[in-house]
Amino acid sequence: MKLSRFTRAGSVVAVGALALSLAACGSDPETSATEGTTSPDSGESSLSGELSGGGASSQEAAMEAWRAGFQQANPDSTVNYDPVGSGGGRTGFGDGTYAFAGSDAALEDDELAAAEAQCGAGGVIEFPGYVSPVAVAFNLPGVEELNLKPEVIAGIFAGDITTWDDEAIAADNPDAALPATDITVVHRSDESGTTENFQEYLAAAAPDAWEHEPEGVWPIKGQESAQGTSGVVSATQSGEGTITYADASQVSGLGTVAVGVGDEFVPYSADAAAEVVAQSPRTEGTAEGIYSIDLQRDIPGTYPIVLVSYSLACGTYEDEATAELVKGFMSYLISEEGQQAAADAAGSAPLSAEIRDAVLPSIEAIAAG
Repeated sequence: MKLSRFTRAGSVVAVGALALSLAACGSDPETSATEGTTSPDSGESSLSGELSGGGASSQEAAMEAWRAGFQQANPDSTVNYDPVGSGGGRTGFGDGTYAFAGSDAALEDDELAAAEAQCGAGGVIEFPGYVSPVAVAFNLPGVEELNLKPEVIAGIFAGDITTWDDEAIAADNPDAALPATDITVVHRSDESGTTENFQEYLAAAAPDAWEHEPEGVWPIKGQESAQGTSGVVSATQSGEGTITYADASQVSGLGTVAVGVGDEFVPYSADAAAEVVAQSPRTEGTAEGIYSIDLQRDIPGTYPIVLVSYSLACGTYEDEATAELVKGFMSYLISEEGQQAAADAAGSAPLSAEIRDAVLPSIEAIAAG
């Protein structure tokens, strides 16, 4: 991932007073834009209009912070975000419903083709806008943290370890008062990049215990399910003996797992999540505007279940008003200021300057075409 320091919030985010109605990538809605009167000596300008996106519910808390910060700098602008889940975000971006989207998984080849058809000559821009640990969270009265090895986590979610006092759990938690309560797995009911990311971890870290091919849909029938991040967290909070996987920013009040990495157990933290991303390489063979991460799950001292949630935009839009508003919002999102706002609101890991520097040129090149 990469991003660069954003020290020109006024000048990059705004380029004249613009009025517009939503125009998604490659679509042809009615859009009006009027140039405002901005003093060149003041160095100030602002954007106006309405922009709509949707997608990953994991980004919801961060998105609220981004929207607030951007709209404070551009008080005549409105940014909407519908947390429909990663699958809905990718679909909506590909069919032109959303001008931008959030996804907890990088675009697959068929999704990329649909997005490119909407975006036109400028192609697709995809970059890691939000990085956060995925917590394995549970509701077990009197127990606030557990040490679990990868194969134990996989065994629980696969349904092979069914009670909390199972010897596989007890072995690494000798001081915990583990009851004989049945384990109830709660998973996402919607197609979710968090689900795919969690399964990718299970498949990489515990291949003997997790036999399913990672995908955005949960593969096991008969377990409890709920819609979105808030849904699985709420269901877990409501039932004793429950366990789920969710963006760590939203698991307050639940017990959490320190995950086995080599010979140690690592609790989730923004710093440990940031480090695994920093030490993982960029995916090879992608287009210039595509920046995805090939996550490594076995780096000592890092938290291995990390969510890299991507932001999606087009390199070109049908009208200048939409192009400038998307460019301004994406520039703020990856800026040092925007990343810190997300960290403060959601406990996410701010992107490195290296990632920012790699991504910002594609964002700054967004234009009408």
